Amino acid sequence: MTARAGRKPSSLLANVLLVAASVICSIVVAEAAVRIIDDQPLLAFPLPEPIGLSAVNPKVVDQIPRAAGVDRNWFFSDPLPLPNRSRPSEEWQKLFRDLEDHPSGGLLFRPLDIFKVWNSAFAGDPCQHRLLHYAPGQLYVYDPPDHVALPPFRFYPNVTLPSGLVTNQIGWRGKPIVVPRAPKTIRIVFVGASTTVDMHHFPFSHPEFVGHWLDLWAASKHLDVHFEVLNSGRESIDSKDIAHVVRTEVLPLQPDLVVYYEGGNEFRPASIVEKVPEGSAVRPPPKQATAPQWLGTASRYSALMRRVQAAVGYAASDLDGREWPKPDYKVVWPPGLNEFDPDLNYPKLPVNLNTIEHSLDSIRADLATVGGELALSSFPWMVKDGMVLDPVKSRYILEQLNIANYPFRYRDLERLANFQNRVLAKYAKVHGLTFVDVAKDLPLDPDLYLDAVHQNYAGVRVHGWIVLQYLLPTIEAHLANGSWPKPPRPEPPLPTFEPRHITFNCNSKTQ
Repeated sequence: MTARAGRKPSSLLANVLLVAASVICSIVVAEAAVRIIDDQPLLAFPLPEPIGLSAVNPKVVDQIPRAAGVDRNWFFSDPLPLPNRSRPSEEWQKLFRDLEDHPSGGLLFRPLDIFKVWNSAFAGDPCQHRLLHYAPGQLYVYDPPDHVALPPFRFYPNVTLPSGLVTNQIGWRGKPIVVPRAPKTIRIVFVGASTTVDMHHFPFSHPEFVGHWLDLWAASKHLDVHFEVLNSGRESIDSKDIAHVVRTEVLPLQPDLVVYYEGGNEFRPASIVEKVPEGSAVRPPPKQATAPQWLGTASRYSALMRRVQAAVGYAASDLDGREWPKPDYKVVWPPGLNEFDPDLNYPKLPVNLNTIEHSLDSIRADLATVGGELALSSFPWMVKDGMVLDPVKSRYILEQLNIANYPFRYRDLERLANFQNRVLAKYAKVHGLTFVDVAKDLPLDPDLYLDAVHQNYAGVRVHGWIVLQYLLPTIEAHLANGSWPKPPRPEPPLPTFEPRHITFNCNSKTQ
């Protein structure tokens, strides 16, 4: 009896430990499975931003017209891993986490802004700058050779940022630029803003997919050519910035083709409204319940908790995903402007299209000096009058359309987006440019979008596939007449730059 009684606590402890071990193993297995499902690295701490759905419904692929000679199976293949991808420094990772945990600038200065290399002519005295005074007493800056405050920043060269962005020797997204250019290379540069660079944490941007598929196409045709497709895009810039990027960064690379894709950062619906109502957006009642704060924090470190957080959101939500209430306003269409056949010389085109036209004129003129061509793309918006979205899964689409674009109605946003694309299409036609009609061929499907203008990783792949189909006829025409690839010629040095680190104290106004 005594011996058996002595063994009981040991047996009970063993059972408790066994149950505990089983629970821990189940959590670890579940966590690993969820991370695999969500494309999350198992040992990353904290977790990177989720990539989201990367699989594309084959029906979507089949809806997109394919250029002659394009193999449908290419769509499902990926570029080779970037040879210059590395781990961000521990110092940068810690700084990034600290800024995420203690943000100071809201949407004006985000944690990743600390790793950008700011144009010193743009930055001036950071303490007096409306954005940069939120920086935590330090910044990276560079001195532009022309002393012009455009563009506002470049990405730090030859690094992998905490955001996941991999940069080459001139701070562009992607693999290193080949110097000197390899013989029989066709060089294509994409220019634009955040919708061109795409989300930093995505493994590849849509231009990188295009480059990969172009090489598959050339191999299938047994062509002795290679495509070098580069991405000069960066978030938050407008057409004037893009034109300056072309002049100062793109021209030294003597590209054969430059693809322009932008249409959100100068999009101002107020240009057709007689008087914009005051006030701010009001989320329709009842408000969507939110998960506890601890769950939000835990989701940064656990893919399983991220799923729990999403499930709580779905269970708590009783919104219907319709357009939010908007105040009434009067639309005044510019007199004499044909909405369906716009006059490019009309002096006051809506949504800053005159400014965009001037920037495109500048880009065309600059490219002509190095024998390069411009291709122009339409710009899709995830908006349609009367559309109803999933209020949880499409939360960011709803918020961008109803908060960021308040008080403008879906029907007016849709109308102006269509008008903008007609102007771009006509500009391309008048000037003999290749027109890449992404807006026509990209399905209006919320499963392809992060918000109203940015595609998720599945959408980025579809976007690249559409671009491929439109560029191939232009490429084939140049190959047929012998104008591409161009013979080797002297090239100027790459537009490299030297980041320098500055510190400042805005409290004491010393720097």
